[in-house]
Amino acid sequence: MKRVTRSLRIRSDMKNLRIIENAVDEITNLLGIKQENYGKILVAVLEAVNNAITHGNKADLKKFVDVRIKVERNEMEITVTDEGEGFNPADIPDPTSPENIEEISGRGVFLMTRLADSILFNETGNSVTMKFREVTA
Repeated sequence: MKRVTRSLRIRSDMKNLRIIENAVDEITNLLGIKQENYGKILVAVLEAVNNAITHGNKADLKKFVDVRIKVERNEMEITVTDEGEGFNPADIPDPTSPENIEEISGRGVFLMTRLADSILFNETGNSVTMKFREVTA
């Protein structure tokens, strides 16, 4: 398998999600990523970037979101970092518990943790690294 590394920096504008989507499309096509993995990767990375723009950078157009995609040894690692103050992932309420079922917040992180094989937030809480294993056939 080829080793691929791609770094992208986008302004905190929701329109720029398309740039990230195109990069994921390009890399997954280049490497022949399994279709079932493509969907998981795309949804997880778009959730992470959406959260970085909306919650991390508060949609401040002067702030950027950095996305690093690295593929080697049949594993894809994606790191999304914003310029915000960060947060504590443990403070996010479980969106599946009955008292939170009507709440919208917290669903993105919940989805990311279910879709990625592993997920790790940095100490500040302004960067998340997701790993997807056995991504190719």
